[in-house]
Amino acid sequence: MTPPMTTLATGTDTLTRDALAVLQPGFDGTTAPDWVRRRLGEGLASVALFGRNVVTEEQVTALTAALRAERDDLLVAIDEESGDVTRLDVRTGSSFPGNHALGAVDDPDLTRAVSRELGRRLAACGVNFDWAPSADVNANPDNPVIGVRSFGASTDLVARHTAAWVQGLQSTGVAACTKHFPGHGDTNVDSHHAVPRIDVDADTLYARELPPFRAAIAAGTRAIMSAHILVPALDADRPGTLSRRILTELLRGELGYRGLIVTDGMEMRAISGTYGLEHGVVLAIAAGADAICVGGGLCDEGTVLNLRDALVAAVRSGELSEERLADAAARVRALAAWTAGARGGAAETAPDPEIGLVAARRALRVTRTGPAAAINTPVYIAQFEPERNIAVGDQTPWGVAVELARLLPGTSVASFTGDGAGADALAAADGRRIVAVVRDEHRHPWMGSALDTLLAARPDTVVVEMGLPQAAPRGALHIATYGAARVCGAAAAEAVVAG
Repeated sequence: MTPPMTTLATGTDTLTRDALAVLQPGFDGTTAPDWVRRRLGEGLASVALFGRNVVTEEQVTALTAALRAERDDLLVAIDEESGDVTRLDVRTGSSFPGNHALGAVDDPDLTRAVSRELGRRLAACGVNFDWAPSADVNANPDNPVIGVRSFGASTDLVARHTAAWVQGLQSTGVAACTKHFPGHGDTNVDSHHAVPRIDVDADTLYARELPPFRAAIAAGTRAIMSAHILVPALDADRPGTLSRRILTELLRGELGYRGLIVTDGMEMRAISGTYGLEHGVVLAIAAGADAICVGGGLCDEGTVLNLRDALVAAVRSGELSEERLADAAARVRALAAWTAGARGGAAETAPDPEIGLVAARRALRVTRTGPAAAINTPVYIAQFEPERNIAVGDQTPWGVAVELARLLPGTSVASFTGDGAGADALAAADGRRIVAVVRDEHRHPWMGSALDTLLAARPDTVVVEMGLPQAAPRGALHIATYGAARVCGAAAAEAVVAG
């Protein structure tokens, strides 16, 4: 029966506010857009920052202050994993090594100290919600999207470092968002482009993928992010983000999780290309998600209003229950209230600006495979560029060039890719000592061939591997950094000069 018009009007106002509350949209620009300010007054409770919104920490601080002037308990989210995936340091490279480097050191106290300093910096900029850490177990070294974003291939190692990372970050009043549930490590497809499928049995999933999320829950993670992956052992029909079996029955029921569930970016093709953006958002909330991440690609007011209206319409049609939407909105507001009450944590945290470089140095693995003269004169850096995944993006510089040029003035660098890259680099070096910088050599046959060419002609070449060190060490000196953060490059440059 259709309710009386007065009841519908009152309900619609509540529904509209709840529908806006569950959205976590991005936006364009480095200042607060007028449309975002308006929607904050109408119920929008969260915004998301991406690399395009960041120039300096001072600018981000001004941006978040302007937004918070409209709503003091606003959730300001960011995708700041440190390491390869950085937004705060998007233009320079991260001041902190990523998960794989921390896992290589395997000192949870160090991991806790790194994430605590990251949280202190985020909080100082007015950011109070971080879509990190990645709790994925790197079971597939050919994974095109996780790789060094994982602490490692050991479930126990990933679990203890996930817990430490959550504890360090949240001690500063910044909410952690552990991802990508129920585990994105054993995929060979990037969910930015299509739906990955994990064909493992339930016993393997429970033993390998879920313990890091259990550890995060025990550590008090305030949020968990769903993955757009199909896991037939759990749900043969719906990917995790849209699966009631995975989000409500498994995460809430079996694992006893009570915090916020946020989706991975809904504009990713795994969802938008299969279900459509608006319908996908409705299905996600119905399945048990509480907050909708959208806007890794540009998100405008029209997109936000379309999603709001789709949720309201779904409640009216009966596709989505009003209680489920209200529960989701309440969880968002509860997290916002927690962050507002926890702001003092950052002020009580002593700055530790060198901890990132300290950690990067500890993570280095140096292998000498042949005799080579010490390097004390300018070198030629041949950087072999693989295609980057969308999570990393193409804005962030990587490599050893900046720091090595500082240590060895006159050093030069060029990038090479594809067939013939080795011969091109050898010709460009023109007799100079070569430092070859690679990233996931094991995943790129052309990169391996390039190194073959270089080492056959110049066995004194130094090789720096800044991805997963799966290929056998080679070169007169082989340096594995376990990530491509700026500090990893600085630590590697020091090792090159030290020989």
